[in-house]
Amino acid sequence: MQILRTPDARFGNLADYPFEPHYTDVDAGDGSTLRIHHIDEGDRHAPIVLCLHGQPSWSYLYRKMVPLLVSAGLRVIAPDLPGYGKSDKPAARENYSYQAQVDWMGRWLEANDFGEITIFGQDWGGLIGLRMVVDHPERFARVVMGNTGLPLNTELDQAIVDKVLAFRADGGRLSLPSMVRVISRLLGPGGDPEAYPFGFAHWQKFCWNTPDMPVGFLMEMMISPPQRWRVMAPVALHHFLGTSLRPITPLGRAYEAPFPDPTFKMGPRAMPSQVPTLPTDPSIPAQTKAWAFFEQFDKPFLCLFTADDPVTRGLERTFIGRVPGTSGQPHQVFPKGGHMLQERCHQELSKSIANFIQGAR
Repeated sequence: MQILRTPDARFGNLADYPFEPHYTDVDAGDGSTLRIHHIDEGDRHAPIVLCLHGQPSWSYLYRKMVPLLVSAGLRVIAPDLPGYGKSDKPAARENYSYQAQVDWMGRWLEANDFGEITIFGQDWGGLIGLRMVVDHPERFARVVMGNTGLPLNTELDQAIVDKVLAFRADGGRLSLPSMVRVISRLLGPGGDPEAYPFGFAHWQKFCWNTPDMPVGFLMEMMISPPQRWRVMAPVALHHFLGTSLRPITPLGRAYEAPFPDPTFKMGPRAMPSQVPTLPTDPSIPAQTKAWAFFEQFDKPFLCLFTADDPVTRGLERTFIGRVPGTSGQPHQVFPKGGHMLQERCHQELSKSIANFIQGAR
C-alpha cells in the first residue's frame, strides 16, 4: 500500500488549533503501517469523550468544543481518520472502504487502551464509531450521535439501484452548483426512500469525479456561507477557465491544510461512495449485524441533531425508540447548525454532552 504523509509545515499557522499531536502506528492490513494522529486534552483521569469527525473534515472541527469539554471536567480524545488531517493517507481508491476504516480505528483504539468512553460521532464519525462500539462494546460507557446514522437499505426497487449505479459510473463530472442544488433539496432519509439514494449519488459522484476536490471551499460553504459574490466569483472562474476552487478564508485554508496536492485527497473522494445507500453495497451484512446489536443496546444513547441538515434531517428517529438506551434521554434537535454542527452549535453540543455524562455517573 502506498501511503502519503502530510508535512507538518502545512499545519504551522493554525493559531486556533494549539493542541499537542499524538501518534499511533497501526497495521494497515497488508503488512504496511499507518500512523494515526489524535489530540488528547484534559485530565488523564477524567471521563473520556471520543470525538470522531467525518468527511471531508478532520479533528480541527472540534477545536471550539475541546476547551469547553475540558473545562467541564472531561478528557477529550479526537483522532483524524486515515486519509484526513494529520493522519497518514493511503493513496489508492481501493484502500478505502467502510470496513477498512472500522478496522483501522479499532486497532488504534486497542493500541491506546481507552476505556469507559463516551463517543460522539458526526457524519462518517457516526458510521465508523457505531461499528467500533459493536466490535469493542466493553470499552464504551455511553453513545452520543449527531447528524449521522447507521444506514441499512435492504429493500429498494432494482430499477432505482440500476439508475444509481449507472449514474455513478458514467464518467461525467458534475459542476459544483448542480451538485449543491440537488443536495440542498434532499428531504433526508425520512423522505422518499427511492429518491434519496439517487439524490445522494450526486454528492458521491461529485466527490469521486473531481480529482482536486475543493475541500476547503466546500467546508467554507457548509459552515459559514460567504456573501453570494464571494462564492460566485471563484465558481465562475472554475467553470469557465478550469481553475481549481481554492478556499477564500482562513477557515477554509485550515480544512484544506491536510491536502498539499490532489494526490492526498483520495480519502475524501472515495469515502462517500462507501455509504451503504443500496442493498447491493458490500457492507450490508456488517450493518445488519450492527443493527441487531443496537436493538439490544441498553447503555445510555443520546441524539443531538440539527433541523436544517438536508442529508441527515430526521435520522434521529431511526435510533430513538429502536435502541433501548435512547429511552428517557434528553435528545435535542437544534433549529440551526447545518451539517457541521460542531462549528455552529459547539456551545450547545458541549453542554449537552457534559450534562449527559455527569447525569449518568
